[in-house]
Amino acid sequence: MPDGFIVTAIKSFVLVNLVMVMFAFMTWFERRLIGRFQVRLGPNRVGPFGLLQPIADLGKLIQKESLIPVGSSAFLYLVAPVISLFSALMVFSVVPFGGQATIPGTDYQIYLWIADPNVALLLVFALGSFSFYGFLVGGWSSSSKYSLYGSMRAVSQLVSYEVSLALAVIGVVMMSQTLSLTGIVDAQQRDGVWYIVPQFAGFVIYLLASTAEVSRIPFDLPEAEGELVAGYHTEYGGMRWAMFQNAEYIALIAFSALASILFLGGYDGPVLPGPLWMLIKMFIFLFLSIWVRSTLPRVRYDRLMTIGWKVLLPLATVNLLVTSAIVAYRA
Repeated sequence: MPDGFIVTAIKSFVLVNLVMVMFAFMTWFERRLIGRFQVRLGPNRVGPFGLLQPIADLGKLIQKESLIPVGSSAFLYLVAPVISLFSALMVFSVVPFGGQATIPGTDYQIYLWIADPNVALLLVFALGSFSFYGFLVGGWSSSSKYSLYGSMRAVSQLVSYEVSLALAVIGVVMMSQTLSLTGIVDAQQRDGVWYIVPQFAGFVIYLLASTAEVSRIPFDLPEAEGELVAGYHTEYGGMRWAMFQNAEYIALIAFSALASILFLGGYDGPVLPGPLWMLIKMFIFLFLSIWVRSTLPRVRYDRLMTIGWKVLLPLATVNLLVTSAIVAYRA
């Protein structure tokens, strides 16, 4: 039985709140883990093991005064972080966390996703492109040269690496013969192999390109504090700044979920329930991202562009050609 409007609304409400809780946990987990990597403590004062630190941060940000810079475009300045956060959250509307499940005590079957369009991957990339406007508009409307430089860097970086990211994903689409995320999971079950094996080159390209897409170290040039103060959100403070940070973390979680589906079979796995497998695989990618952040230094901007256009793009193209030849041969 298809989910009705009320069920879909309830699932949307629950999912958004779970993602926000996961974002809050990630801020604590990342600082604690980086502290371990760099032989220091990290947050450990507020609550047991510092677990209440995200709540303390929220209280501090709520109390901060949020000003609108002189000479800025007030409406665009205010709406920019909303655009970025909305785009990041909307990706989860098509992310499947499992198959069908039965509500305890009833015979009602519920899908463990909000929507399953046949072109889910296209929707994900469209939302990623829409998020560019949040960064660009936020920097441009702030009436600050540092913010403008940061927003231009963000857009050029995202556009450059999205090409390689799309080509890496197309290899998976060609093997699964579908753009549906649930269809890609079913195809890996059908073929009896997770696509990280035949698409290992695409997997590596995806990891590098997605790191640049979410502006994580070593590709966090839009926010290079040594050059641009804080990048495109230099003039933001309080909860408006928090919304930009929220959008970045949620985008990282979304790319981890997408990587789990494309290359590790998503919610497919033995013994454990599907949603638990999905969370475990997402955690692997999040851990890897934090590990890279705590280990590698920031690259120079010219080298960032060189990696995107002269390394990842040719490799992604070769991977796509090889994949197309193999798929054509098998057909």
